[in-house]
Amino acid sequence: MEIQIQSIKFDADQKLIDFANKKLSKLEKFYDEAALMEVNLSLLNDPQNKNVKIRVIVPGAEDMVVERKSETFESAIVDCSKTLKDMLVQAKEKRFQ
Repeated sequence: MEIQIQSIKFDADQKLIDFANKKLSKLEKFYDEAALMEVNLSLLNDPQNKNVKIRVIVPGAEDMVVERKSETFESAIVDCSKTLKDMLVQAKEKRFQ
């Protein structure tokens, strides 16, 4: 699965990009037909100003989109990955029933 990371309104450092790649690449084992994962990292104007939006594209199925806000990008990425794991497992089970 290809992972594309885009930072909006700021320049993400390599440490954050590596963290996102490490966490999100583990999701491939739950549904290996997922082709692309688009990750958007952005800053907002509220106290929990870090926003992470992840879109997983699976050919022949609906796109899966998860969005989380947090005080850090890392915690938002972890929350998104947990939710996406459940969604991918559910989609795989549904497809192969």
